[in-house]
Amino acid sequence: MRFLRQIIFEKIGKEGQDKLEKSRVCIIGLGATGSRTAELLARAGVGNLVLIDRDVIELSNLQRQTLYTEEDLNLPKVIQAEKHLKKINSKIRIKYFFKDI
Repeated sequence: MRFLRQIIFEKIGKEGQDKLEKSRVCIIGLGATGSRTAELLARAGVGNLVLIDRDVIELSNLQRQTLYTEEDLNLPKVIQAEKHLKKINSKIRIKYFFKDI
């Protein structure tokens, strides 16, 4: 079972993991903090992410934005983030907006 370590942790348990799976989190900005947060939430089993960013990945981003690789250069962060997050957790549902808010 994928999230067994969290489920056996008394303060989370099955009920807590079910809440994570049903939860929805919106992340505005997928730079260093936002992209890392998205990755950790996907790994924890959060079921729904909404990602918003208007930027593309630049070479200077790669040292601190660990979700992206050189193959992602000049591509929208939201699209590449979705691609990488689905590789981490194929069951996660992601809605994204490539725009400024």
